[in-house]
Amino acid sequence: MDITKLRFLTIALLGLFVFSSFQIQPKADKEEVTKPNIVLILADDLGLMDFGAYGGEATSTHVDGLAARGTMFTNFHASPMCAPSRAMLMTGFDSHRTGVPNLPLFLPPSFADSVGYEGILNNEVKTVATLLKQAGYRTYMTGKWHLGHTEETLPSKRGFDRTFILGASGADNWERKAYLPTQSDPPWFADGVPTELPDDFYSSEHLVDEMIGFMDDDKDDSKLNSQPFFAYLAFQAIHIPVQAPREFIEKYEGVYDGGWDELKQRRFVKAKELGLIPQDAVLGDMLPVLQKWESLSDELKAFKSKSMAVNAAMIEAMDFHIGRYMAYLNAQGKLENTVFIITSDNGPEASDPSLIAGMDLWIKYAGYNRNIETLGEKRSFSFIGPEWASAASGPSAFFKFYAGEGGLRVPMIISGPNIPSGQKESALTMITDITPTILDIAGVSHSEDMDGRSLIPLLTDEQERVYPIDEPIGMEAANQRALFKGDYKLSRVGKPYGDDVWKLFNLAMDPGETKDLAELQPDLYQEMLQDYKDYEIKYGVIEMPKDYEALKEVTQKLIRKIKKPAIAIGISLVALLVYVRRRRRKRKLVSS
Repeated sequence: MDITKLRFLTIALLGLFVFSSFQIQPKADKEEVTKPNIVLILADDLGLMDFGAYGGEATSTHVDGLAARGTMFTNFHASPMCAPSRAMLMTGFDSHRTGVPNLPLFLPPSFADSVGYEGILNNEVKTVATLLKQAGYRTYMTGKWHLGHTEETLPSKRGFDRTFILGASGADNWERKAYLPTQSDPPWFADGVPTELPDDFYSSEHLVDEMIGFMDDDKDDSKLNSQPFFAYLAFQAIHIPVQAPREFIEKYEGVYDGGWDELKQRRFVKAKELGLIPQDAVLGDMLPVLQKWESLSDELKAFKSKSMAVNAAMIEAMDFHIGRYMAYLNAQGKLENTVFIITSDNGPEASDPSLIAGMDLWIKYAGYNRNIETLGEKRSFSFIGPEWASAASGPSAFFKFYAGEGGLRVPMIISGPNIPSGQKESALTMITDITPTILDIAGVSHSEDMDGRSLIPLLTDEQERVYPIDEPIGMEAANQRALFKGDYKLSRVGKPYGDDVWKLFNLAMDPGETKDLAELQPDLYQEMLQDYKDYEIKYGVIEMPKDYEALKEVTQKLIRKIKKPAIAIGISLVALLVYVRRRRRKRKLVSS
């Protein structure tokens, strides 16, 4: 046979094999069923449209491939804050039942000892890892945990067999270094024991290396190697500081030179093309308090554009290393029987640390720089700020820390054996749904008391909705409040970017939350207000003080921390000045 034809036939057969491995297969007899492996991938602060499959600019070949071979969810919601989302992701319970409804950093001092607000995953709930381990799964985790960093609250005590994790909200991606003045030494742990980082550390790469290492360690043990596995990869990408290797950054330089208004409009159009939003949806204006692109100097435009380029590069770097892990699984003969679930903990990060008094001084004190030439590389401190975060949200309003859809609606992909291929799912779904879905995929029974619902009936067309049209689903974090009911959403977006007023939207028609229906549909408005009050009572939500603003609370704490090194630097500068003056006086006396 001609070599060209042989190659073509080989490629065709390989493609057919890969494609068929991701289709729904007929169920075998009970004794023949092999439990699937499950890989849960969590990105940090990644918005609905950041992956290429959802219309983003970053190259995300491997994630996009999984999306094409699986089901993309377009109406999936997380909490507006990282730790509450992670608590719900790991347990299937509302964050107020887990002990992590807020972050201690965001709590007013008077609320620090409030029961249920400890910021540590409590023992009233079991993790999905615990339940899978009890059912015979081998369980691994690498990446950001952020649900406790004491000996008893680490993932090594919450169902994971092997772990390499960061206990804090974030850290530098190149070395063991804090990213906030409130942080000292970032707490990294290996199997529950404090550990160091290698000299060649880069977060996305090393977290995959560790995961592969865990599985390699188990290869020689026939019992461990034959167990189905659950792998939880919780990346730092794209949390502050936004950092990536130079080779990934270079391709995105110039991509964002048109500014944030252009990006928001581009993503809005793309969202319609992809069917993420209705064709007649309206794009809301950028928040009026945000900077205007045309008001910036050319120098500042170049810097801001480069910041967003680094952001895209960090996404591609994460995807590249996801691809490495998939290649490893394929080489081990495990990829064909693995289900992938990919999502994010909240929308785009809008914080601009440079606006905090003294933060620029702390950045230098901590050994970082903000040079445009090396932005995103080692010892660089980069972030995108509120303007780019708003643009990255595309058709959605607001961003991380806010109850607008930009803070809550994030990508979610399920792909693998018995998962429908090439499908988009627009039913309302929540981050609490992941745990019961994983347990159903694994054939593991779970508590009916869970707040989340399995998505399997939705995927198999047994149901059109996960939640009945008249069932209210509440959410709250740091006084950011939302309640979903059918196609409607009632929300109260807190300050400083929100106005702290209850508003009613029809998300099916108006995903950008541009038209408040409170006065047009007063009965529904009042009904949903009562639903939210019932939610607060049921879940023990504590309302913050009237003048409370989460970011103001954090800023005050940061400033207090910044003052300490600032005072030390100030004293050193004064001492140096006194020393220099004395030396000059001595020289004058000698010369005279």
